[in-house]
Amino acid sequence: MSVSVRFGDDGLVPAIVQDAETGRVLTLAWMNADSLARTLETGETWFWSRSRQELWHKGATSGNTQQVTGLSTDCDEDAVVVAVRPAGPACHTGEESCFHLPLSGAVGADAAPFAALPDLQAVVRARAADADPDSSYTASLLARGIDTVCKKVGEEATEVAIAAKGAEREQVIYESADLLYHLVVLWQATGVGLDEVAEELASRRREAG
Repeated sequence: MSVSVRFGDDGLVPAIVQDAETGRVLTLAWMNADSLARTLETGETWFWSRSRQELWHKGATSGNTQQVTGLSTDCDEDAVVVAVRPAGPACHTGEESCFHLPLSGAVGADAAPFAALPDLQAVVRARAADADPDSSYTASLLARGIDTVCKKVGEEATEVAIAAKGAEREQVIYESADLLYHLVVLWQATGVGLDEVAEELASRRREAG
């Protein structure tokens, strides 16, 4: 039976990368005819970056290459599964798989303690885009400027410390949630993304072994 790959109108096909040993899905990327040919030729994954509009070789800079053990298509031949033996994490955050953030409300979502942070950041970004500073507390806080935001983070950090000093466990939890919220607001005010903070933590973990 002849098998081919049907690329979309944009010349791309989705490529699901899967760990050949564990079966875990590592990432979803995109391939064009050139990157697929290079993958077949070199035995390592090559993709097409839609944001940079260029080919990229997985692991070329990080060393986290992916040795291809097999490729297959679905029944419509418009998607590719790439089985690999990874030389390191698939995700830029240092996680084994890019799929490590459970959806809010999904079964097992509580297994990831801080899975709510991406949702919180999305809400803060939406509030920040509102032209009316009186539309929400977040919008009004951001409208007052970075000095006010920094002051609130300092105040909330102090509240956490006071609660901890007084051995008030429930209050520590409550004040910590307030601190995390205001920290996300501060990230918004300074143009910092949650993914950047996660990457910094991951890099420290890698350095520590």
